[in-house]
Amino acid sequence: MKRNCARHRWHGTLLAAGAMLLLLGGCKGGKPEAPGPGGPPRVRGEAEQVVFAVNTTRSVLGQITDYIEVNGDVTPHSTVDLYADIAGKVVRLPISVGSRVSKGTVIAEVDPSRPGSVFVASPVRSSIDGTVTDIPVNVGTTVSPAVPVARVATTDQVRVVTHVAERFISRIRPGLAAILEFEAFPGEKFPARISEVSPTVDPQTRMLELKIDFPRRDPRVKAGMFAAIKLITEMKEGIVKIPADCIIRRFGQTFVFVVKPDPGNASGRVVERRQVTPGILIDDKLEIAGGLEPGEELVIQGQTLLEDGSAVKVVGEVPPLPSVDRLD
Repeated sequence: MKRNCARHRWHGTLLAAGAMLLLLGGCKGGKPEAPGPGGPPRVRGEAEQVVFAVNTTRSVLGQITDYIEVNGDVTPHSTVDLYADIAGKVVRLPISVGSRVSKGTVIAEVDPSRPGSVFVASPVRSSIDGTVTDIPVNVGTTVSPAVPVARVATTDQVRVVTHVAERFISRIRPGLAAILEFEAFPGEKFPARISEVSPTVDPQTRMLELKIDFPRRDPRVKAGMFAAIKLITEMKEGIVKIPADCIIRRFGQTFVFVVKPDPGNASGRVVERRQVTPGILIDDKLEIAGGLEPGEELVIQGQTLLEDGSAVKVVGEVPPLPSVDRLD
């Protein structure tokens, strides 16, 4: 996804095809033939050698991080709907949306009086400290104990709620690290962790709900914002990794071409076909579980026509992957 060596995949094929024009001839023991029409004499028995033009990079010892990308919404840590104790008419609303309230603050007053009978208005009080986020009634509205009068949320403490597909459940657990990004702050990353994992999967959507908390409150993050999330499911240290473009798969085998010096060869360098054991593949970065050592030079472009022992000319070098894995 985000690596310079993944650009122009077709360029490697052009390099390999162009290399067919690089012919190095040996003159040992050959006898000249009569020149053909309009051409110089050739050497009978001369072994012409094809030299392939390639670009290379190097394997690296470092870390690789596996993750799942999901989206989520910022929500208040706690939200409470407030109800009247009795049925009646709302006669007073001393607060408005956005008002800060404490536990016990009067949110509204409901008058249960009927024709022929007069009662004292019953107060509706907040059960938590927080901010009024919704008032679905007006003065004069008739309410019952089943109708919410107001909603109060702890907006000074927010969390992110997201969902993951059923196939990822085995990789999810409380405490996993997450990296969050918001459109309001492009390029900035907010660390967080999974705090709650639902014990059940939604039978309709086949999704598992997760709740993600921040290590500390950031006043810039507000309820209702949209979050792009990377859930870090695995991080490996001390592994050999290479760009995925170095890999060739033929006849059920996975291998790379390692560049080796060869003083006896006209080009001075040949390739060794090396079978490898791949591991995690993420963002076009591939873990190599076996078959390679750190620092070995590999062909990354121009390997389409190569075989074991092919002569090569290195025309460009691609910088190796960074040893420390960054989630860009």
